[in-house]
Amino acid sequence: MGKSGSGKSTLLSLVSGIIKADDGDISLDSVSYRDLQESELNDFRATNIGFVFQNFHLVSYLNALENVMIPAKVCHTHKPKEKAIELLKSVGLGHRLDHLPSELSGGEKQRVAIARALIHNPKIILADEPSGNLDEETGNVVMDMLFELIKKNNTTLILVTHSKDVAERCEKTYELISGNLREC
Repeated sequence: MGKSGSGKSTLLSLVSGIIKADDGDISLDSVSYRDLQESELNDFRATNIGFVFQNFHLVSYLNALENVMIPAKVCHTHKPKEKAIELLKSVGLGHRLDHLPSELSGGEKQRVAIARALIHNPKIILADEPSGNLDEETGNVVMDMLFELIKKNNTTLILVTHSKDVAERCEKTYELISGNLREC
């Protein structure tokens, strides 16, 4: 948690290796980002990290099934189509596989994004305000699904939120204040 502009999204970008730290080191599973070449870091991120963004970031000309399968192709996931269908069913979208993002509601788009984030069994999911563009009721449904799926898949979730209600559902909560993380 933290105020707008406090660096929450930047922190997620650092954890993902999308941007490099000015100082210090970041490691995941004893792999130091500092020791990786850019292509190695890209491969490491693609294999180990899933992303759920506030604005969904779905490819407009791909249907729900194809959007979920994108990381699977990069990571050479076994039986990607079957897994994508299973994940879309698990988020209640088994009947929307062939729908384009323009044909989906905001909540449905976010559920596609959650399925996409899980397709390659990442160790960690980084979620940046995943319910921020949704009405309260839809946001609650989406967050219920996200928490259920990360538990089922034994995946670590790092979640950025402004919602105290969402933060209270997390095992640990931190606040970013003046560039420092403080456990709440």
